Amino acid sequence: MTTTLVREDLHARIESRVQRVFDDRAARSSPYGTEYTALWAAAAASARGGKLLRPRLLVEMHAALRDDRSARSPIDGDTVVEIAAAIEILHYAFLLHDDVIDGDLHRRGQPNLIGLLRDARPDLGAKAAHHWGTTGAILMGDLLLSTVHQMFARVDADQVTRSRLLDLLDHTITETVAGEYADVALSDRAIAPDLQTILTMTAQKTATYTFEFPLRVAAVAAGAHGDAEAALAVVGQHLGAAFQLQDDALSVFGDAAEHGKEPYSDLREGKETALIAYARLTSAWNAIQPRFGDAGLTAQDGAEISDHLRRCGADSYVRHLIDGRIAAARSAIVDEAAPLPTAARQTLTTLTDRIEGRLS
Repeated sequence: MTTTLVREDLHARIESRVQRVFDDRAARSSPYGTEYTALWAAAAASARGGKLLRPRLLVEMHAALRDDRSARSPIDGDTVVEIAAAIEILHYAFLLHDDVIDGDLHRRGQPNLIGLLRDARPDLGAKAAHHWGTTGAILMGDLLLSTVHQMFARVDADQVTRSRLLDLLDHTITETVAGEYADVALSDRAIAPDLQTILTMTAQKTATYTFEFPLRVAAVAAGAHGDAEAALAVVGQHLGAAFQLQDDALSVFGDAAEHGKEPYSDLREGKETALIAYARLTSAWNAIQPRFGDAGLTAQDGAEISDHLRRCGADSYVRHLIDGRIAAARSAIVDEAAPLPTAARQTLTTLTDRIEGRLS
């Protein structure tokens, strides 16, 4: 069987398990009324179409670590797929809350849950329909966070392993919420937008749950040594930081049709990124500042700010930061002191290659 077929099968298995979670909750929703049932149906529809980066990374790394004959896996492959589905649902819950915070109506190139709910109720009027949509997204995010916790708490494993997984889940949610809160604090000028604060926020908001979490869960599920888990966490932090820096750059310089978010949404929302932190230190800031954070920012305004960011060197600076994180990840992967089996190093190298060349 080819690698492509194996990956397609894994993708389908994870998607199927995620869908079963939504189907099960929808089937139990009827006592609460038709609108509540419709909320689950809309959520299931908007959850589809993701790349499944995090759950696939978990499953692939678990398999790679099991190649180490010294490791005794306390969790089998089918249960790992169950955990992978939970991680994808956690990601979706974070996206729901993130879209509410940012005021976004699109995700993955189509209406997000807010947009779906709003557009389904034109009879309410524009203001009430929007409130209906944001309320549904907040509450669905809450429901899914509870669902994820239940899935982790019921993992078929011994008590020590289950407790470690729950601790990782709690740590990940805490770090991600702290990072999101800092992100908003920066945008709202509640804290000073210095570069180090922005980079710390980046690591907390994205690196932990996107890479460190699935890699560490894979280590626990595979029964790997604690030093292996620590080595994976280091690689995950470097790749996660690079990934978020790329996201920031793609939002300004990338093709919206590729990355799926609203064009120049970060500029419109006044997001404090490494790009902006660098630009503040240059003469270009005088031209950028008047339109940065303007809710009415047009596509032409965004393109002009993008040009200023390129000319002042902010684009090159962030690319340098990304390259540094990628290089640090590669160094950590080949570190002979890290107790990682060859298959795990190969999996991490392939992941790093994908991230280095990503366009969306």
